[in-house]
Amino acid sequence: MKKASGWIKSILLILLALFFLSPIYIIFVNSFKDRQELYENALSLPESFSFQYYIEAMEKMNFVSALLNSLYVTIVSVIFIVVLSSMTAWMLVRTNNKLSTFIFMTFIATMLIPFQTLMMPLMQFISTITQDLGIPMYNTHEGLIYMNIGFHSALSVFLYHGFIKSIPITLEEAATIDGASKFGVFWRIIFPMLKPITATVMILNVISIWNDFLLPSLTLIDKGLRTIPLSTFYFFGEFTIQWNLAMAGLTLTIIPVIIFYALAQKHIIKGIGEGAVK
Repeated sequence: MKKASGWIKSILLILLALFFLSPIYIIFVNSFKDRQELYENALSLPESFSFQYYIEAMEKMNFVSALLNSLYVTIVSVIFIVVLSSMTAWMLVRTNNKLSTFIFMTFIATMLIPFQTLMMPLMQFISTITQDLGIPMYNTHEGLIYMNIGFHSALSVFLYHGFIKSIPITLEEAATIDGASKFGVFWRIIFPMLKPITATVMILNVISIWNDFLLPSLTLIDKGLRTIPLSTFYFFGEFTIQWNLAMAGLTLTIIPVIIFYALAQKHIIKGIGEGAVK
């Protein structure tokens, strides 16, 4: 009976894996086809595996520049989000008064507001900051990074807040008695203990920022500043869609994410395991 149950679970897991992998398969096989072959049978293997559409897609979407732009925006944004969110959550947990509770609930409330409702106020805010204060928020990577920090910090603070509450305050008190400053207590005692939740925060934010299309489309105009999602959108025109080139471009977009998971897999599993134990 147990053996039969194990076989059923294995079959269901295989079917589930095939279901989730099928879009990747469709994108990959169609990236090698011309339009006619793609329209005739989108599910079949290509007649020949030629990289000509990849080369053409890389040239048209300016792939190297877009890749570097995405890496810069994602890495810098995630670093600031991790540092600022962890410190904010720690202070809110350890302060523990009505003001800190109000601030934390404000962070929670912002998570309930759809981004679409903020688009017009956001553009007006960007225009005001740029024109009146001279701070370059529009059509710059730095402006996009600043907005990423703002929009992604709420969830990160929420995750850190719940994790830090489980850390005994006696560790910090002992470090303070030994002469450590608040800054030293956080970076030497608390932050190393946040590795499991930091892994989760980084993964969620890397995926979200890397794949984000809407916010960069509102703020980045120059072709040289575009991130990978914006560059891929080049193939989806108003009247025509270059499906074969779009598939090649999407495959190129997926590859960095797959590499990220392959390199971080051990840390992801370890972080999830330690977080569960915590």
